[in-house]
Amino acid sequence: MSYYDKVYEIVKRIPRGKVATYGQIAAITGSPRASRAVGYALHLNPSPGMIPCHRVVNRDGRPAPAFAFGGEQVQRRLLAEEGVEFDADGNVDLDRFLARDLK
Repeated sequence: MSYYDKVYEIVKRIPRGKVATYGQIAAITGSPRASRAVGYALHLNPSPGMIPCHRVVNRDGRPAPAFAFGGEQVQRRLLAEEGVEFDADGNVDLDRFLARDLK
């Protein structure tokens, strides 16, 4: 299984209405410093309908400024449709919406 395949398998485990961070996914793969590689893997997502890359945010809960499948506003809309809420700064409240058990 390639590194990207590992990333995709983890992202598939993020439940609807929850998010994970790039760093969290990198740590689960066993490469805790590979946050950028996670982002690149998601940018190349071969199955956007099956691999919910819109559920991955940065360490502050901010959506990707260059979300590969329509831009940040599309990512925000997809998350909001799942019940994920944003604070006044536009970040997801990770205390409420972070998926904690993805291993």
